[in-house]
Parts: sequence; C-alpha cells; structure tokens
Amino acid sequence: MEETYKNCQSCGMPIARDEQGGGTEKSGSKSKMYCSHCYQNGAFTSPDLTVDQMRELVKGKLVEFGFPKFLTGLFTRNIPKLKRWSSNK
Repeated sequence: MEETYKNCQSCGMPIARDEQGGGTEKSGSKSKMYCSHCYQNGAFTSPDLTVDQMRELVKGKLVEFGFPKFLTGLFTRNIPKLKRWSSNK
C-alpha cells in the first residue's frame, strides 16, 4: 500500500493547505506525496530545481505569507530530508 504524507515531499507544504488538494499523477489521480505546486501530471513542475533553490523559494513564500524572516530557516531546515531530495543522494 502506498504511504500517504501530510506534507509535500518536495517543498514541505502541508497537503491540507494545497488549494488543489495535492499534485496529480499521469492517470489524473491525486499524488500521495506531492503538492500541486511541485507536481503535476506525474512530473515535477521544476525538475531542475536543487534542494537549496527549493529552500530559498519556500523561504520567499513564507515571507510573502507574513512569516517573520528569522523563522523561515527553521521552517525550511528539514527540506533536504524530504523524499524528493533524500533519494537523489
């Protein structure tokens, strides 16, 4: 059985906060691992993004949503441990 994740395994966003309810597989079914911002139609929306670029992108989004800049490092520190990045080592 496929595991269902609470957070996107690419950017760390809670899937529950994804306005589309998650990314999509090639079959059109919902992805159990990734949000709609990172994953559409069975592929990553930014396949060449590095883990460091993803951290910076997420930090920018958090600031945009009103989070204090000093907290963004805390919120993004686990991104390298997510499935998308840990399996590429």
